[in-house]
Amino acid sequence: MAFSTTPDWFHISDDDDVVWESRPHPITMGMGLPAGVGIVLLGLVLVGWTVTDGAGLLTIVGVLLAVAGAVLVLARYLVWTNTRYVITTTELYKKHGVVSRDVTQFRLDRVQNTSLSQTVPGRALGYGDLTVYTAGSGEPELTFERVPSPERVSSLLSNQLGEVSSAET
Repeated sequence: MAFSTTPDWFHISDDDDVVWESRPHPITMGMGLPAGVGIVLLGLVLVGWTVTDGAGLLTIVGVLLAVAGAVLVLARYLVWTNTRYVITTTELYKKHGVVSRDVTQFRLDRVQNTSLSQTVPGRALGYGDLTVYTAGSGEPELTFERVPSPERVSSLLSNQLGEVSSAET
């Protein structure tokens, strides 16, 4: 999946192509999303139940609950939608951040090893973590958390690493 227009955080050269691009699995929004929706609904029910008697204390509490739930839902959504993962023919990118932005970028020729891990819920729901280790470091340099279809992404990354390795020799 390629970008229709190149975002300002993403710098790709003319001879580089996007191999894969995604955001984390929607499960990343966690329990905050259904909890927020539940709080909104509770607030709206409270408002609907009490508004016929005039705007009393319970009506105000209902409005505040609805607003708080909506803020919670919006916050979870913004964190999810502002996290992006990209694999190009020569580089890896990870971007996250709503107010501030953090972009991590590595050239594929620096990648020493990758690992894929999935929890039981991750296997059942189709997400996992793809961790990248670079030359000269024993610690993970980059992790794509809760990647959808992680086996496919791991395979795509392995194929790209093989092509980069072949081009170097």
